[in-house]
Amino acid sequence: MLYIYNIFLIVFAIILSPVVGLAFIIKPKFRAGFWQKIGFYKQTPHQVRGDKRKSIWVHAVSVGEINATEGLIKRMKQDFPDYNLIVTTVTATGQEIANKKLKNTADVITYFPYDFSFSTKAALKAFNPALIIIAETEIWPGFVNQASKKNIPLMLVNGRISPGSFKGYRKFRFFFKKVLEKFSLILMQTETDKERIIGIGAPLEKVEIMGNLKFDINKTLDENSIKNLQESLKTGNNRVLIAGSTHQGEDETALRVYNRLKCEFDDLKLLIAPRHPERNASVQNLIAKSGYSYGLRSKNDDFNNKDIILLDVMGELGQMYSVSHLAFVGGSFSGTGGHNPLEPAIYEIPVISGPTVFNFRDIYQFMTNSGAAKIVSDEQDMYNQLRKYLVNDNKYSEASRACAEIFEKNRGALDFAVKRIGNYL
Repeated sequence: MLYIYNIFLIVFAIILSPVVGLAFIIKPKFRAGFWQKIGFYKQTPHQVRGDKRKSIWVHAVSVGEINATEGLIKRMKQDFPDYNLIVTTVTATGQEIANKKLKNTADVITYFPYDFSFSTKAALKAFNPALIIIAETEIWPGFVNQASKKNIPLMLVNGRISPGSFKGYRKFRFFFKKVLEKFSLILMQTETDKERIIGIGAPLEKVEIMGNLKFDINKTLDENSIKNLQESLKTGNNRVLIAGSTHQGEDETALRVYNRLKCEFDDLKLLIAPRHPERNASVQNLIAKSGYSYGLRSKNDDFNNKDIILLDVMGELGQMYSVSHLAFVGGSFSGTGGHNPLEPAIYEIPVISGPTVFNFRDIYQFMTNSGAAKIVSDEQDMYNQLRKYLVNDNKYSEASRACAEIFEKNRGALDFAVKRIGNYL
């Protein structure tokens, strides 16, 4: 089956090469890391400084996975100092965030290889891993097969499988069963995730529940840093509504809701953070048409004479939650499946999200049950819920306390994962 898979990849690549070539020309982000992805890895510890130590290779496909594994990677640097740390991503934005957060932790930050045998062989030779850790659910059959051939332990950590992905994987259970059998250990977030991965062929004895690494995050800013950020943004006594990780259509929703709330709450400010940087210009145009005074974070604008700030720089969303009063987390009206609601919750900021949150279904279940988050059905519902928090201080305080309790009750996945990792080193 793997032989057929490799042939299929090559044929598929040849057929699509004109389309891919055009995409590379039109969209530079598509060609980011191309040479590394096909196997030309020059910036390895061995090649740069003659370091022949084995490595721990962590693969986190993009921004969300980097954010989830940041604490784990830093902990491994502390607990396993005799190994080099290699971090790979697939996307350019993943690379950018990895370099911002882990440049002083990881020995190498680069791109994951394409799943061709020549690419994966080159990567394994370059990184010399003693252990490979894959975050969440990135199952690349060719890569898994090459690692297995070299007897390199392969772990999946913080694993999750959405209902949609489960349906897709299950159709090819006959194939993925052979792939999953090659993993040394599979650590899933919940009982449901465990059942799903076993349902697509993972051996029962290799699957454990670890919880969710996202609950083991810490505040990125201390009290002094938060105060300094508030002063730089000149928030003063104003309350800030942040619309984080927004997708197309959600910026318009946030602006309309803000407009209605602003009529009643003059102290309310809005901070909009689009999920994808390439949308910054179009979102800026929307804000300009709203009639409100606005500024850009890239120009260090503040709320002194502005109602709205566009967060048009990467890597600052997490800390911006710290100076906010309420958070709308995007990707939840757009059908994307939502984004991480714990980023604002760690600062005890109540969360509002739209109805589509399947990417973080279990986290939202915890948060909605406790009152830390509210799922709203539409724009009117979003307005009503935000208004309740702005009018009723007691309701706001209850939700804020619930956010703090979420972390107190659900920490532990990090220690669990580190202990299992140590068994393979």
